[in-house]
Amino acid sequence: MNSKPSSSVMSAAFLITTAGLMSRALGLVRDRFLASTFGAGDTLDVYYAAFRIPDLVYNLLIFGALSAAFIPVFTSLMSREKDEDAWKMANGIMNLAILSIIILSAIFCIFAPFIMKIITPGFPPEKLAKVVLFTRIMFLSPLFLGISGILGGVLTSLKRFLIYSLAPLFYNLGIIIGVLVFVRFWGEAGLAWGVVFGAILHMMVQYPAARHLGFRHHWSIMEYFKNADVRRVFRLMIPRTLGIAINQINLLIITIFASTLAAGSLAIFNFAQNIQSVPLGIIGSSFAIAVFPSLSSFAAKKEYNNFAESFSQTFRQILFFVIPLSVLILLLRAQLVRVLLGAGKFDWEDTTLTFQCLGIFALSLFAQSVIPLLARAFYAMHDTKTPFYIAVVTEIINIGAVILLISKYKILGLAFAFSLASLVQMLLLLFVLRARFDNLDDKRIIKSISKIALASFAAGIGIQLTKHAVSRFVDMDTFSGVFIQLSASAMAGGVIFLLAVFLLRSEEFINFKKSLTRKIFRDKKIIMEDTSGVSGIN
Repeated sequence: MNSKPSSSVMSAAFLITTAGLMSRALGLVRDRFLASTFGAGDTLDVYYAAFRIPDLVYNLLIFGALSAAFIPVFTSLMSREKDEDAWKMANGIMNLAILSIIILSAIFCIFAPFIMKIITPGFPPEKLAKVVLFTRIMFLSPLFLGISGILGGVLTSLKRFLIYSLAPLFYNLGIIIGVLVFVRFWGEAGLAWGVVFGAILHMMVQYPAARHLGFRHHWSIMEYFKNADVRRVFRLMIPRTLGIAINQINLLIITIFASTLAAGSLAIFNFAQNIQSVPLGIIGSSFAIAVFPSLSSFAAKKEYNNFAESFSQTFRQILFFVIPLSVLILLLRAQLVRVLLGAGKFDWEDTTLTFQCLGIFALSLFAQSVIPLLARAFYAMHDTKTPFYIAVVTEIINIGAVILLISKYKILGLAFAFSLASLVQMLLLLFVLRARFDNLDDKRIIKSISKIALASFAAGIGIQLTKHAVSRFVDMDTFSGVFIQLSASAMAGGVIFLLAVFLLRSEEFINFKKSLTRKIFRDKKIIMEDTSGVSGIN
């Protein structure tokens, strides 16, 4: 049931990426079912709006603790062979999280009608009543996701990435079951019950692996308030939680403004964001998650040269994948949306608005993809305040851009503001992080980006030429014609990019090739991990 530890950031990221790719692919299948069944209209506006407050509870209470505090503290304790203290801390955080989530969820459920009226001011009464119902049902999900999140933090800290990476796949599976099965019995509310079922599956798949590693749950609340390590997690997570609150405010603002636009606007924004989140999740987040324990360990040991080298390698590897994918998405955005969502009730107007949003998102995809790594670089050094301050500045810029653009550009104005804010956040994080180090491997980063950009430009030319050539031989009014054009263009772009980075002798291409070769031929050295820095993982 437990996965073997990964041997390097590249190997771990490869594992997470592979599992993440399956999960994201299933997520696109989920979106296709949602789009074809309901179209970009009132039902999916309600569905996506209902996520906002339950997601807020989970992100504030769990995600902040995990990303900024739990993993560094747990890793630090394990690296100093304080296994018993580490498990006590994990158990204490689990108990406090469960109690907090239950209390907050109950309060929000009671006041849901008032809260959702503020968040969706443009919804008419009938639509508002539905979003309140969906929200109350979905408040069951933060409890299961919260427990699962802490279990996942244990697995990530001990570099057991496989089960952790598969959990989102089961979450999406639960939502799909909601669309295909629960809706038949409970009507549109079946969508919300599918989310709850997915959260339960997300938790159940991780529990056996965490238990095998040594996690044992015991109920004792007051004891853990006195635990120094638990208090340390809380101190570290407060600025990170405030930073997440800023991000959640961003989502709430999007929901508020989108609710005042035409029906389906919120659904279109989310569909476009979900498509661009595929590379964001399987590359940006995967590499950031994989390198985080190593960065935390280097920071704890004050090995700053190793820290900078590990950061640089991961930063460059992320851009190696994301920059060419951004070019592909930008040039093939219409084909992507038509193939992934263009069915059933999802009509041409929905398709057009979605691919226009997607094109805007693609312009900032590289920035979005490195933000998780940049933020975790600060968290690894136990600095959670700097990312928070930068998030505040970023959100002010985002709100200002929304106010300026929405009246003229409608839903596209929200997409423009989101991309602009992402670019600013990335630049500020990188600038401040660079100021902390004598050398952040700048020359190698600049050299690598130059090669990647040149190869991506060549790939873009190939995509455009292939796209126009194929359109002469296929019927572009059919699914098969669009799919052939998309596949041929993407394949041509991919081949040209790989050839270009090979000729340019890109270091990232060489590293990727070595990692892929080792995985294919099952090199035992890539499977077994150096555990000198972490104890108690067997």
